[in-house]
Amino acid sequence: MRPQERLVVIQRSVVQEMARLGQDFTVEGSVVRGPGTTAVAVREHPGQDGAGHVDLGFVLRLGRADAPVVWDCAAGLGQTEEEKLANAVRMWATTTAATLVEVQERRGEHGDHYEPRELPGWQAVQGPAAVFGFGNERLAQWLSEHQVLPALAPALLPALSGPPVHGVKLFLGGKAGDDVAEVRVDGEVSEAASAALRALDWPRGERLCWARLFILLSTAEGLSPAAPGHAEAAPVPVTGPARVRPRGLLSRWRQARRAGQ
Repeated sequence: MRPQERLVVIQRSVVQEMARLGQDFTVEGSVVRGPGTTAVAVREHPGQDGAGHVDLGFVLRLGRADAPVVWDCAAGLGQTEEEKLANAVRMWATTTAATLVEVQERRGEHGDHYEPRELPGWQAVQGPAAVFGFGNERLAQWLSEHQVLPALAPALLPALSGPPVHGVKLFLGGKAGDDVAEVRVDGEVSEAASAALRALDWPRGERLCWARLFILLSTAEGLSPAAPGHAEAAPVPVTGPARVRPRGLLSRWRQARRAGQ
């Protein structure tokens, strides 16, 4: 597919996936505009060769030069390049976009809010994980019972300089003897945080399965003031790290797993 053809597929998929999250997005030139000042930008993935990679930037305040843009990449599987791209956008929407919608809405519907004691001065919004592969129930259950961020905090701190908003993506899984653990901060691999993630006791089975999740970290000023066109939302109570509610993230992980199948 030519770059313009890929762009059309990606933008169309963004509109469809954001609608699943209750968001009305429309294509306007090179961006996909959403409610208020939100938008999604698309850039060509380096070395795009039909592998189904997408690079998407969630714009929180379109039109402001100092506004944060949260970039993330995702890859999808499929029989055709169009199918791969659509599935990559769905993976991004299930994890990253859901987190950012929660940042905007602050209703606790698409993610959990907390202040990790191990990262003083930072607030976290953790969205649902996409858990996929064979026999993924054990990994999904483990993720529903553990807050991963506190264990990674010492390794993450050096990367949290500069901007007041950071996107942290976690990818973990594989199988016993052939596992994968990767943590990216603002798109860049953190070797220290990846090693800390690999050291955790998440279950490794005999068959391949993986999980992908996204956490947005911000200072108190990082996402203030409210974006023009949005009323100031009532704050979601922050109580510190706690076990995931059975009807909270775990149910969303199960939904995400089904969506990825």
